[in-house]
Amino acid sequence: MNFFGGINKSIFWAFLFAMMTFYSVFYIFTGNRGLPRYFYLQKELKTAYAMDNSYIAQREKLENKVKRLSSESLDLDLLEEQARLVLKYVEQDEFVIIDVD
Repeated sequence: MNFFGGINKSIFWAFLFAMMTFYSVFYIFTGNRGLPRYFYLQKELKTAYAMDNSYIAQREKLENKVKRLSSESLDLDLLEEQARLVLKYVEQDEFVIIDVD
């Protein structure tokens, strides 16, 4: 009994291999996990790393400011600057220039 209905086995396996290859290549370029998605995720990853580096720099800047305002190492110039900004403190002989952004 011929299972393949008269089709030569080598032709059947060649056709099956060709179809599997076509299927794989097709979904490499069009599937949800294909190359376009890979490149999109690589771009998103670069953006996330850039944001991370920005946040790290901002955190380090704030940590430095807190360290300079701590009781162990008080920076009087920074303290005066912060008091002027927060309390709106101005000496009598100073002029105030307001910069509206």
